[in-house]
Amino acid sequence: MRILQRYLLWEMTVNFVGVTLVALALLLVNQVGSVLARAAQLQYQKGFVLELIGLGAAQNVAILLPFGLLLGIVLAFGRLYHDSEMAAAQACGVGVARVAAAVWLLALPVTGLIAWLNFDLSPRAAVAEAAMRAEALRAGLTAPLEPGKFRSFNGGRIVVYARAADRNGDLTGVFVKRSDGPVVETTVARRAHYTVTSDGESETITLFDGERLEGTPGSEHYRIMRFEQQLIPVQTPGTAARVPRVYELRTTALLSSHDPKLLAELHWRLGLPLMTLVLTALAAPLGRLRPRQGRYAHVWIAVLMFALYADLALAARTWFERGQTPPALGLWWVHGLFLAVTLIAMLAPAVRRGHRARRAAS
Repeated sequence: MRILQRYLLWEMTVNFVGVTLVALALLLVNQVGSVLARAAQLQYQKGFVLELIGLGAAQNVAILLPFGLLLGIVLAFGRLYHDSEMAAAQACGVGVARVAAAVWLLALPVTGLIAWLNFDLSPRAAVAEAAMRAEALRAGLTAPLEPGKFRSFNGGRIVVYARAADRNGDLTGVFVKRSDGPVVETTVARRAHYTVTSDGESETITLFDGERLEGTPGSEHYRIMRFEQQLIPVQTPGTAARVPRVYELRTTALLSSHDPKLLAELHWRLGLPLMTLVLTALAAPLGRLRPRQGRYAHVWIAVLMFALYADLALAARTWFERGQTPPALGLWWVHGLFLAVTLIAMLAPAVRRGHRARRAAS
């Protein structure tokens, strides 16, 4: 590899890694927020949170790489043109082929990585995330009640609080609120015992020596009952087999399907590596600057092109799923459209030079 090609490859790689890391950090911030909100709502235990964040990020990291590659190439060429290094290289006889070779030396391995992420890792991460969410939900509901903390069960219809706990694990100073439609039951008991069967399929809260108030808030009709012992069953999430979602299916399962939703998912997985190749071809003309232009002059165009490409691909996927576009067309027309835009951007300088030459000759 020539010295200039190694230099170009280094510049593009540094910018690509930097942009991708920044985008990944933003993705992780969003992922952390969503996972923590779900964990607080469904009472996940601490050990599941980090793994759920990682599995969620693994499903979405593939879409960041084309964006990072596009901006990395545009930023690298923008600096080289702004500092007149590309002008000096072209004056020394460096042609388009050498520059393109350096670009594709970076783009092809990244495209292969995206294909592996989209075809293999992302579906496996989606399956693992779904299984871990179910496990985290079950572990949170079957965890022992802790004194001084409120716990909710059955989707928030049962709320339990205990002031303290004895050495044998029984709770003292217990407060329980149950709601069933407009009717609310409020129970206080001196002692309670929380049991879970060995198979984790059923749970029971047994209250001793307490009083229950039952009625509708805002109504004057209510009743008070005293009891020596009362059982409160707690519903545990079922373990029945769940139908896998589309993005959890292996790519081999999508190849033999004729379902529009499965075909749309297949086209999306195939389209992301193709999108990377198209954006790579588009990045070089976008990175070309005219004299006295700022090095970031075309960055906003690159961001806009990626946003339009991704949004149009998502819209085309939805139309395909609903049967509004024929299966033969699929998502290919989106890639064809942006490939045409890329060819226009690549040929535009030659057209302008020819036009100027004809004007000068005339």
